Formats: sequence, structure tokens, C-alpha cells
Amino acid sequence: MKFYFALWYAKILGLAINLVSKDRGTNLPGEKALKIDPDFVKNFKNIDYSKVLFVTGTNGKSTTTNLIDHILKENGKKIITNIQGANLLGGIASILAKEASMTGKLNADYYIFETDERYLPLIYAQLPAKNMIITNLQKDQVQRNGDPDFIYRKLAGFIHPGMRLFLNNEEPRSKSLEHITEDCIYYGVDKHDESFVKGSDYPTLACPKCHHDIQFNYFNTDNVGPFHCVNCDYASEKSSDYQITDINFNEKTFKRKEVPFDMPYDLPFMFYNYAGALAVCQEVCDIAPVAAAKSFANFKNIGGRFEILKYKGKTIKYMRIKQENPDTLQSALNIMASDPEEKMVALGLYVVEDFVPHYANTFYAFDCDFQPLVNAKVERYLCFSEHVSYDTANRLLYEGVSKDDITIMDSDDILQIFAEIDKATTDNIYLITWLATFDKMKKFIEGGQN
Repeated sequence: MKFYFALWYAKILGLAINLVSKDRGTNLPGEKALKIDPDFVKNFKNIDYSKVLFVTGTNGKSTTTNLIDHILKENGKKIITNIQGANLLGGIASILAKEASMTGKLNADYYIFETDERYLPLIYAQLPAKNMIITNLQKDQVQRNGDPDFIYRKLAGFIHPGMRLFLNNEEPRSKSLEHITEDCIYYGVDKHDESFVKGSDYPTLACPKCHHDIQFNYFNTDNVGPFHCVNCDYASEKSSDYQITDINFNEKTFKRKEVPFDMPYDLPFMFYNYAGALAVCQEVCDIAPVAAAKSFANFKNIGGRFEILKYKGKTIKYMRIKQENPDTLQSALNIMASDPEEKMVALGLYVVEDFVPHYANTFYAFDCDFQPLVNAKVERYLCFSEHVSYDTANRLLYEGVSKDDITIMDSDDILQIFAEIDKATTDNIYLITWLATFDKMKKFIEGGQN
């Protein structure tokens, strides 16, 4: 009986929150329901676990979930998903409560859930999905996740031989989970015009099997590319099951099995999201490449990490990075460095606020290679932030940037940020900062201050 009480309470609470704001409360109804019935998610009816997919990993979870959801809906499938991004057990409980009947029955073709990699064992205990795609396992928020091997052990502790894993063929750490199950589907990306190599002095990662060095043939994006161990036989597959090929940046197209696809976003890290989504849609949902291709023409990523604003004749290219995540910062740096045009770069890093105590540590910037950006055509750097603007500027100084080329602003005031942008002679502006600051800037422009 407590399941029904928890379900009805969650439904009522969800409706009430929705009346106040449709963008709030994605976790709260589920969290309250779980307090009433700790096994709340376990008790829903009509779930075929072979139709349930978890999307997890350090980077790319939200985009991959959004794309899978889009492809399936465009092909007439009924989906239950936490596309809004509430990826803990409470968020999943909330969406199931919302979609269920008053007796807890669910009706969907597929269940697609973005899941937080640290808390995935708790989610799996109540919702034993048969399918899981792991995008990558890389350095991330250290207060929350420690190091990537900590997350690796979390995942390895509950994955079992009965699960089907979709693994990035060119990401060494997550691929090594292949030994747990024989049902592995690999996806990957061909070498393209923005693939690159690094010097031999650049640090690599340890082989997950023997702990010697992993050597990359080249990189398609930072720390991802065809690889092999210098000591043992561990290596990426020579050809993955689902390979993105013929990437054309000029025409914004790629191919999969000779089927042409439009490229919604021509960013190198997105190609792995495309490949993974196509693998899932065909293997789990029987959506052939031709049917999936039609969905790519109108795909728009919800809360995307790359957005463009127009301001007084200038183009502001916003790249959102994950807090404390060097790989997303490195991807942003690579994109800026690859732009041959003159540019202004505005960096607004912030205090880390995962847990108390909050701390003003920009260590993750020291895991990144700024040199390609420094060697690109940068007219001026703006380092802004109430607490860490000087730390950010120091990172640039250590890389050889002249003090004369750096403006330091120990403030988050968007009017001051725009005032500095106004001073730039170039109309090509790159912005890296947290979402809250970007949203204020976006609303300022949309409000007619342009």
C-alpha cells in the first residue's frame, strides 16, 4: 500500500510544482516518494528490462540521451526518458511516477535514462536495465567523483555477464569493461581533418590491464582515439561495429555504412555521441541507418554545450564546460585554437561548489594544453570571475601569454563583461563560463540590449 501512497503523493507534488514552474522539481517528487517507499522504483509494473537503456559516463551523457530520444520519437516510438537531466534515482523516480497510471502501470516502447555514473549501482538495484552505453570515463569533479578509477570500480562492481554494453572503442578506460560480459557492441569514429597527435612527452594514462603506458595512434578528441598498450595485447578494435566515416566539415556530413547523414553539430567530440546513439538505436530498437538519418536533419541538442549569440555585430561563441572537468575544457581550447580567424577569448572560471567547503582551485586548467590556443590568433584574453580571475590569468602567464594581452576583472557583472567585449576590434568572441553567467548574458541580449 505504501507504494500507491508514494505514487499518488509524487503525482500531486509534481503537478503542484509544474504549476509554479515547469523547469523546477524534476527530483523532488521522486525523492519524497522514495522516503515513503524506499523500493519505489522497483514496484512499477509492465517494465520490460530488455527495453531499458542506461546512458552513463563522464562526458556526453545528456547529448547522447537527447539524440537517442529524438531518433526514436522521429520513428514513432513511445519513450519514457529523463531528458531534462535529473539523472539520480530521485529524478528517475519522478519521471516514472509522472508517466505511470494511478496503479503504477507503465506503457512505453523503450525507457532511456541518463544516469549519474557514481550512483548507478543504486539505480540499477531498483531498475535492472539490460542495456548500457558508457560514453567515456575521464577526469571529472574530484570532490564528487574522486578519480576515474574510482568510478570504474563502481561500474565494474555491478555490471554482470547478462548485460549488453555499448562501449567507445577508442576510450581505453571504459572499453576495458569488456571483460565482464561477452555482449559488447563497439562504436568509433574514423580519422578526420581535426584529428591530431601529441608529442611523446605528453602524459598518457596507464593500461587498465597491466598498468604500462597506453599509446595513441592519433586523437579524434582529447584522450580518445585508436590506441594500444606498449606492454600487453590490450588495444582498440581494428574496426568497431558502428563506425562513423567520411566526415566532411565543409558540407557538414558523415556516413555510416555508406548512408549519408547531416551533421547537426560539427564538433569533434559530438561524433562519438552520434556513433553511440546509432549503435543503440539499431541494436536495441531496430532502427536502421536510413531511418535514423532522417532524424539528424532537425536535431537540436537541449541545453547544448555550444551556442551562438549575436551582439552589436559581434558573434559570441559560448562553450559550456563541466565544472572541474579538464577534458571538456580541453575540447573547448582545441576548438578555439583551430579557428584561423583573429579572436577574443573570455574565460570566466568559478569557485567549485560540489560540497562544503567550497574551494577556489583551478587545478583542472593545469591538466590542459593551452599552447595551441596561445599560438593561435588571439587579440586579447579577458579573465573574469569574482574569486578566481587572477588564478585564470596566471594559467595563461605560465603558458607564455604576455601580461599586456590579458585583462583581469574580479567581477561577474555581465555589464562589465559586455563593456570589455565592446572594446574588442575583432567580432569573433569566444566565451567559456558557467551556465548561470551565460544565461544572464543571453537574457540581456534577448531583452533588446544589443
